[in-house]
Amino acid sequence: MANTNQYENLQLNTNLELLARQVVEGFITGLHKSPFHGFSVEFAEHRLYNTGDSVKNIDWKLFAKTDKLFSKRYEEETNLRCQFVIDSSSSMYFPDEKYNKLTFAVQSTACLMYLLKKQRDAFGLSLFSDQVNLNTHAKSTNTHQKYLFAALEQVLQSPKMNVQTNLALALHQIAELIHKRSLVIVFSDMLQTVHDETKITALFSSLQHLKFNKHEVVIFNVTDKSKEVDFNFANRPYEFIDMETGAVLKAHTSKVKDAYLEQMNAYRQNLTLKCAQYKIDMVDADINEGFDNVLQAYLIKRQKMG
Repeated sequence: MANTNQYENLQLNTNLELLARQVVEGFITGLHKSPFHGFSVEFAEHRLYNTGDSVKNIDWKLFAKTDKLFSKRYEEETNLRCQFVIDSSSSMYFPDEKYNKLTFAVQSTACLMYLLKKQRDAFGLSLFSDQVNLNTHAKSTNTHQKYLFAALEQVLQSPKMNVQTNLALALHQIAELIHKRSLVIVFSDMLQTVHDETKITALFSSLQHLKFNKHEVVIFNVTDKSKEVDFNFANRPYEFIDMETGAVLKAHTSKVKDAYLEQMNAYRQNLTLKCAQYKIDMVDADINEGFDNVLQAYLIKRQKMG
């Protein structure tokens, strides 16, 4: 498993396109030693040959190596439309300015876009906080990729505090805006529904809206696992500040840790059960664990979709 430190200098000092290329190419190299070996060939420049396809596109050299029939892909072929939906509300700036949940979400999206571009698949981008702030159609051109990378870099350069989130509203809007039968990939910390059953109901109503419109959905639940899930803080008093509302809570960690862990674990179990019920893929994405888990989860989903 790759870790964040492996990419630390790259993350902080270079643009998204360079990061995405290096991460994805390293990931593809690793796939040759993994159970995804057969798939790694297909998603680079080929797809499995289907009965009825033109035989002139078969890669016979690859057939000699693998004993499988693959057709070469061409620029105009698009088998998948993918819409990336990124939560850019203030809570995504945790834990600090150097590297936070939003940076991880943006960089993960850039890596997936680079991978989709290699597959000749189309991708679009939606950014939201308490409303949808950007929504683009899915395309697979070089110009579109550069435009979206620029938009993602702009997000990282414009931090906004005390901006709340409304994932349910955003997903309802996006369900109507995007092409039918898309793969919708959501990056969010999912924290807006922790203490509010009404918001959980609203969230799954919006997810059901996506499913009704024939979209497949993957949610990457972005966390700083050590702090937000495991509550690994020093045994001393802290001043906790809600980044979306500015509310302040002073507490000693030893007095609140057990109750916090109980509520957080119950909430996460509830989310997991509801996602399973609605056939929504939810994947934990710890910002300290690098990008391999995100890329692998995407490949698994892509393989299931055919």
